[in-house]
This record gives sequence, C-alpha cells and structure tokens, in this order.
Amino acid sequence: MPEPVDRDDLPQATVSRPRRTKISVVWIIPILAAVIGLGIAIQRIMTEGPTITIVFRSAEGIEAGKTLVKYKDVNIGHVSSVVLTDGYGKVEVTAKMAKTAAGLMVEDARFWVVSPRVTLSGISGLGTLLSGNYIGLQPGKSTKSQRHFTGLDEAPVIPDQPGKTFHLKATDLGSLGIGAPIYYRRLQAGQVVKYDLAPDGKNIDITVFVNSPYDKYVTAETRFWNASGIDVTLGAGGVDVRTESLVALLAGGLAFDTPPYLPVSAPADANASFSLHRDRAEAMKQPDTISRRYVLYFNESVKGLSVGAPVLLFGLPAGEVVDVGLSVDMVTGAARPRVIVTFFPERVVERVTPAGQQAALTAMVKGDAHARLAFVKRAVEEGGLRAQLRSGNLITGQLFVAVDRFPDAPRAKVDWSKDPLELPVVASTLPDLEAKLTSILAKLDSMPFDAIGKELESTVTSASKLMAYMDTTLVPELKSTVDSANQLLGTVDGQLGGTFDEARRVLASADRVLKNTDATLVGTEAPAQQELRDALQEIVRAARAVRVLADYLERHPESLIRGKNGAQ
Repeated sequence: MPEPVDRDDLPQATVSRPRRTKISVVWIIPILAAVIGLGIAIQRIMTEGPTITIVFRSAEGIEAGKTLVKYKDVNIGHVSSVVLTDGYGKVEVTAKMAKTAAGLMVEDARFWVVSPRVTLSGISGLGTLLSGNYIGLQPGKSTKSQRHFTGLDEAPVIPDQPGKTFHLKATDLGSLGIGAPIYYRRLQAGQVVKYDLAPDGKNIDITVFVNSPYDKYVTAETRFWNASGIDVTLGAGGVDVRTESLVALLAGGLAFDTPPYLPVSAPADANASFSLHRDRAEAMKQPDTISRRYVLYFNESVKGLSVGAPVLLFGLPAGEVVDVGLSVDMVTGAARPRVIVTFFPERVVERVTPAGQQAALTAMVKGDAHARLAFVKRAVEEGGLRAQLRSGNLITGQLFVAVDRFPDAPRAKVDWSKDPLELPVVASTLPDLEAKLTSILAKLDSMPFDAIGKELESTVTSASKLMAYMDTTLVPELKSTVDSANQLLGTVDGQLGGTFDEARRVLASADRVLKNTDATLVGTEAPAQQELRDALQEIVRAARAVRVLADYLERHPESLIRGKNGAQ
C-alpha cells in the first residue's frame, strides 16, 4: 500500500504571461510595398478591359506590343501577342481592350486589318503609311458579348451609317466589283457590297447598300441598271454621249431610278430583290401590255438581222424581232428564212393624232379581235402593206424590218386563219445595191492601172524635161528681152520728156478754160444763168398775155373789126 503524500509539500505552479515580441523596423518597408502592390493589382483588375482573340489568315503588318485596335480613329486596345493556330493555317492575335470598349465586344462585331489600299474605286488607309497598320472595328447590333472573333480579309464596304441593303439579280457581272459606286440621278448614293454566283449557276447575286437618305427613293417599282462605260447614241440631232462619272467609266457602277409613268409608292423594305437591267433605256422602257405576233418568210439572206432588231412602221418604232430561223418544206425540200416579229399596237396608237382617232384606235386594239383582223386585212389588200428588210448600218451590216406601203406590189395570198398571221413581204434593195457595187468594183478591177501608171510616169518625165529646158534656155532669153525693153523705154522717156511737159501745159490751160466756162455759164450764180432766168420769166409773162388775148377773142370775135370798147 503506498504511503500517503502530503500535497502541501508539492511545488506549486505559477502562471506567467508571455512577453510581447517587438517587430523590427526593417519589416515596415516590405509590408508597405506589398500593400501598395496589392492595391495596384486590384485597381488594374477593376479597370482592365476584356482580352479578345482574333483569327486572321495572315499577320501582315501586325506586331505584338505595337499594333493598335481603333474605332473611329480612337485607340481602344493593343495587340499583346501573335501566334499560329493549332493547324498552322492561320494566325491568332490576342488583343487587350480598354474597359470603356467592353460594350463593343459583341458577337456580330467585325475586325479587319487597315492598310494602304489603292483601287479604281478610290484610295483608303493612307494614314497607315506613317503610323503603321492597325486593326479596325465595326461594332455589331447584338447585345450578347463575345471574346473570340474571326477577322475579315478585307475592310467591310458598308460604312457605319444608316441605309438599306438590297439584292440584285444579273445575268453576268460585267465590270462591277466590290466598292463600285451606285448613283441616283448622278449623285453617289451607295456602293456594291458583295457578289456571288447564284445557287442555280445561271445568275449573279449582287448585294448593294444604299445610304440614307437615298434609300427612301428605292421603291418596289424602282429599276436598277448597269451604268458602266459610255452610252453613245447617234441620231439625227447628233452624237449623245452619256456616262455617270469617271469612276463608273473606269471601275464600273450602277444607277437606279423610278420610271415617271409609274405611281409613287412607299419605300422598299431592306433586303428587297430587284432585277439588274443592261442599260437605262431597257430599265426605263414602259412595258407593252398588248402584243401581236406575225411571221415573215423572206426569199433572201437575213444575215445581219438579229433578235431584238427594231420593226418600224412607216419609220416609227412599232415592234421588234423575236426569232430568226429557217423554214423547210418537207415535200419540195425548199428552205427559206423565217422571221417572227412582235408588234406593240400601243406604240403606234400613242403617235396618232387627233385625240379622237387615237381613242377609236385604242378601243379597237383592246376590243374585238375580228375588228383588228379586218383592219390589218384592209391595210394589206387595199393599202399594199408589206414587210421589207432594210439596212440599219452599212458599216456593221445590221438589218431591221420595215413595214411600209407598196402600192405597186402584186396582190398577195394570205391565209387569214393562221396564228401567227403571215404578212407578205417584198424584196429589199440590198441585193441590187450589192450588184451595183460589185459591177463598179469589177469595172475598177478591169482598168489598166499599170498602163495608166506608165503613161503618167512618161508624162511626168516629159514635163520635167520641158521645165529643165525652160529653166536653162527660155528663162535667160526672156530675161535678156526684158532688159532690152527696159532700156528702150528709158530712151523713149528721155526723148519724149519735153513733149510730155508741153502736153501737161496744154491740159492745164484747158482745165482753166473749163473752170471759167463753168463759172460764167454753168454755175448757179453765173451772169449768163441769171440773164437766162430773166428771159424765161419774160417769155412766161408773154405767153400768159397771149392766152388772155386768145380767150378774149374767143368770147368777142367782133372786136377784130369794131375794136375793144370801154364796157368790154
């Protein structure tokens, strides 16, 4: 059993408080630096904008730490790194953006590299010649943010301004290109954005952008046409040259307008589709609602006659050629050209005057078909209406169809029940003209130009010899003869000098006599003139007295015997 222990003898524990350790002054500076660094880091995190990546096909002109990102010429970021993508096919550019530009980083934002560019449509990016290339930004309209983008190969053509996009369909592109201008009444109103081959492979889809306020003039009835190059029209009034601008002449361009005969309508919606016409004349042409087809069979060559060639009625536009082909008689095997033409009666009626006749013809054109057929039948059978091929241009050989009156044409047999109706034709004058030209060329070809040239050469040689003889022989002799004549004239002048002086004195005396005679007899104040006037007055008074005496004797013939008494 253990012995009891006296607890009072045990040592007592005492509680002692730990001493506070004093911090050394040396640690104050690192602590302050850490606090400042932490503050700067927090401030940078709070003020730093987003970091984005842009994938380009190449990094031409892009350098890390130097290339900037700009929007409206304001720096909103800079490129921090440029690396290749995983497949080494493209370049990934990392850019740190300013916090103020964070709202621009949305999913439909577009980036591209701005560099100097010179095209026929204009010059852009000249400022980068000094500052270097930079990355441009076109903000989107989306509200969804994004940090990864695919850069554009070229700058977008549509500027950051209001307007509308429209789509055009064309059979071919022509000389158009991206950025080609669009004109409205010769004012630049937009540009071509892009073009591509249609899915069917038969047309070209062209996207255009029309700036505001010109977009409000694009309606559902607006016509677009190709304004590239020069439109030259040669008419009776001279040469008419039309072009939109020098840029459209060199780089191509489009134009649009609404035909004046169409009513005013509301502006077209964005992304509306239109057809692209070949030129202004085709685009602004009023459509013909009524048309009639006729077939023509010619017994001559139709070389130079093409689809679209005009058909003229008495020299006025009345239709066009729609088909040029060949007709073969399977029984006889004979072949002859077959031409189908379309008449537009409204074009003819609108030129008819007075208005009463125009209204009657309009009613007939739009009315009964039998009345129209009777009218044509009367014109063919009684008026001698015939179709004829004529030359539109002697240089190009283009032909057109003329419908005119030929009173001496033989009566034609026409089957008026056929459709299309066959119109009779007459032979053109072109074969006669060609025959005459051939005859003239044959006569010219048969002329002995070699013999004529030899005779002309012989004549020129003889003339040269004659001129040489005259120059060496006749001219010196003639000069000698002239010198002798001059000497003879000098001798005669010396011998007759005194005679000439005497003759001059005689003429001077005669002149004085004439002057004296004029002063004495002819002048208005000459004495002889005054005396002659007095004598004439006396003669007049005597004649008056004789007339009075004759009158008195006629009344009193007895006075010859009795004399004049006092009463008489």
